[in-house]
Amino acid sequence: MTKAELARFDGQEGRKAYVAVNGKVFDVTASSYWQGGNHQNAHHAGMDLSADLLKAPHVRSVIERFPVVAALEEIPVVEEKKGGSKAGIVMAILLAVGLFLWLVLR
Repeated sequence: MTKAELARFDGQEGRKAYVAVNGKVFDVTASSYWQGGNHQNAHHAGMDLSADLLKAPHVRSVIERFPVVAALEEIPVVEEKKGGSKAGIVMAILLAVGLFLWLVLR
């Protein structure tokens, strides 16, 4: 299912309510928490909620209780970043080596 197709399942006017999380499309239509395609005035059906779920007060297992109805074609697996770039360390080493060579060779 593409994001454009997913957007048609917005839970409004009798349509089913689907949400995508990490490449899976879930049918949340039967949930009383998703009436009218709206959840807690913060999330809307017909959308990819992968990034939003990182900030949700509940764990991913809650959404995984709903039936999977499709796979999202564009699979945005969102994870929290852990650690930074190694470029800073490499630059510091090169600077130290350069300074050492400058002091020794002058």
